[in-house]
Amino acid sequence: MIKPILPALIFILGAIPIPFLKGKLKQFYLLLVPVLALIDLYSLGVGTQWGIPFLGYELIFLKVDRLSLIIGYIFVLIGFLALLYSLHVKEDLQHIAAFLYMASSLGVVFSGDYFSLFVFWEIMAVTSVFLVWSQREKASLDAGFRYLLMHILGGCCLLTGIIIQVIETGTVALTPPMNGWASLLILIGFGLNTAFIPLHTWLPDAYPEGTVVGSVFLSVFTTKTGVYTLARCFSGNEILAYMGGIMAIYGVIFALLQNDIRRLISYHIVSQVGYMVAGVGVGTELGVNGGIAHVFNHILYKALLFMCTGSILYMSGKRKLTELGGLARMMPVTCITCVIASLSISGVPGFNGFVSKGMVIGSATESQKPFLELMLTLASVGTFLSFTKLCYFTFFKRNDEIKAKESPLNMQVAMILTASLCILFGVFPQILFHVLPYTPVGYHPYTFFHVIGVAQLFLVAGFVFFKARSAFSPHPWIILDFDYLYRKAFQAIAWFCRKPLNDFRLSIQALFSKAVGYIASLSRNPFSPKGGDYNENIYRNPMGLGVLLAILFLFLYGLIYLVRL
Repeated sequence: MIKPILPALIFILGAIPIPFLKGKLKQFYLLLVPVLALIDLYSLGVGTQWGIPFLGYELIFLKVDRLSLIIGYIFVLIGFLALLYSLHVKEDLQHIAAFLYMASSLGVVFSGDYFSLFVFWEIMAVTSVFLVWSQREKASLDAGFRYLLMHILGGCCLLTGIIIQVIETGTVALTPPMNGWASLLILIGFGLNTAFIPLHTWLPDAYPEGTVVGSVFLSVFTTKTGVYTLARCFSGNEILAYMGGIMAIYGVIFALLQNDIRRLISYHIVSQVGYMVAGVGVGTELGVNGGIAHVFNHILYKALLFMCTGSILYMSGKRKLTELGGLARMMPVTCITCVIASLSISGVPGFNGFVSKGMVIGSATESQKPFLELMLTLASVGTFLSFTKLCYFTFFKRNDEIKAKESPLNMQVAMILTASLCILFGVFPQILFHVLPYTPVGYHPYTFFHVIGVAQLFLVAGFVFFKARSAFSPHPWIILDFDYLYRKAFQAIAWFCRKPLNDFRLSIQALFSKAVGYIASLSRNPFSPKGGDYNENIYRNPMGLGVLLAILFLFLYGLIYLVRL
């Protein structure tokens, strides 16, 4: 039997040969590495642990339980599909960044201590930003820097919380924080990656500016590692439950207002992650199972949505709904798979989102949280409306001016396989139930009343959309989010630094300049209280400044010596 190794190490080592490979060999290699990682994951048994002693602590780089294993499975599975989608890309930087990004995400998932988790956490932020910068446009460069600054802020909060936690407990083991400040700071650190409101603005700012394939990877890992860490350390926190509800509603509202298709689905990451956070916050077995099941399902349909919108952008050069339309006959594979992804994210019966959304909403009902249940249900309706809008104005609205054709074969195959998995886990949810953290699951999604209730809800929403279609028509508006407040605040800080603070600095500098000028003048002529210009006679006077200072220092030394006696 092959001895299992760190899943992250497979991708780290796997990134090294990429620049030296070419053509078909390179494409084969890119797909081989995630297959090897999947085999390695399959060989890992629950309870497997490996670590090393370091400065009196034990660093655990591999700790396997059912929670880490299911996240590891979906990360590697979607990594394979995303790499298949990216085979046509010639730039090595994107492939290397994607490998290291996947490696660091797996490193977080299988870390058993705060120190190793933090190291992988920061690597994840640094490597992922290159998938934005690789677009090499001003908008992507600016968005990448803002993305990095936000994650540095989150990393600082996380590190501070970890230090307090270690001081309080004397251990680096990854356990729920007990100290109030440690708990708050660690929660902020995790919450920024999870896109808590109002810390979410980095996501819809950066993800739409990534490369066509880079945004597929970005949609998968960062927010989901955040949900994983919340499930690991903050399960059952009621604040999380209602934060999840707020995220679900907030993301849907802003998605409905968008004209940019990639920005629209980026806001839906915020919304869909809200369901996961709500499930974790409810904290029951059904809630946690539902939240993690939604992580699994969301990764599939959200990656598929970014594949479809990336295909549209790659082949048509358009990304705004006001510029699109009529692509159904030009790009049939993209159209069909995008419709499947839209039905999946909306939670339509027969697709994977229906199962996991039902579990999360059911956990809110079971825990007697009617307001949370209402928020999540309304968010589902809003999701259906926004993706009806996306599909209609992208594929079915008439547009005789647009020109496009179907995307390359590798992109089509990746989209078809991912869409097939969305249907598979929707029709046969038991496959997913077998690997959830708590078994047996004891949830039956296809009850008569549940199916009929959801169907009625979406039929009414669809009727409203087509009757009031003009109200949902895309508009070239600039939609302001919380980042407007951030930018205004930083502009105020910049103004304060440029004007009042700089004026104060100049006044202090002028004061010191006068003092230094006086001392310099005195050094030129110590006999004159006002000093004087240098001349040769004064310079040759035996009583110079150096002698004067030497006498003063000797006097002080003698005085100190006498006091000590």
